[in-house]
Amino acid sequence: MSRLKSLPPRLTSMPPRLGRAVGDEKARLREREINTPNRKWYHNERWKKLRLKVLERDSYTCKQTGAICVGKHPAPNSPVVDHIKPHHWDEQLFWDIDNLQTVTKAYHDSEKQKQERAQPGW
Repeated sequence: MSRLKSLPPRLTSMPPRLGRAVGDEKARLREREINTPNRKWYHNERWKKLRLKVLERDSYTCKQTGAICVGKHPAPNSPVVDHIKPHHWDEQLFWDIDNLQTVTKAYHDSEKQKQERAQPGW
């Protein structure tokens, strides 16, 4: 009498059925723009010029990881101009080129956010 071969498993885990709530994220960003009027500083010509100066000064290289920032937003290796010391909407600190550094989006969205959240009063 021959033995029965075991059957391969038929059950697998299901892929997630809920995606990201894109509409909610857009609403959150819109509300943030309305409730923080100084955020318009990031959209004016002065910021764009200063940002480009910083990126060129740093040779599009992340000052924290050494990675080359060549991606296009929202790629993890896209360049972000970061305030070294949080400015908390202090205008002089916001526009101070010596308080700015080039970092990758991946670094900015993970390590830098952890550091800022760990600070008292955040």
